[in-house]
Amino acid sequence: MNRISCVTKAEYRGGYRIHVTFNDNLEKTVDFRRYLKGPVFEPLKDLKYFQRFFLDGWTVAWPNGADIAPEELYESADIGTERGAA
Repeated sequence: MNRISCVTKAEYRGGYRIHVTFNDNLEKTVDFRRYLKGPVFEPLKDLKYFQRFFLDGWTVAWPNGADIAPEELYESADIGTERGAA
């Protein structure tokens, strides 16, 4: 059985990048620019609004209801992918 990936920590890294840590200690910096398409993501193009992200218990989310599925973040190939020390 596959384990469900959950984001346990998120830190802003400038621009549209957020460094995320998953429940299995995988860490990666994700550039969210690729996700900023469609009406729900339009407000996130404003960097001040983008920086208002928070963890909703399983992934990165924003006050307007926008979020990205944690499995999408987990599978994305971005800079900084590594296993963190527990």
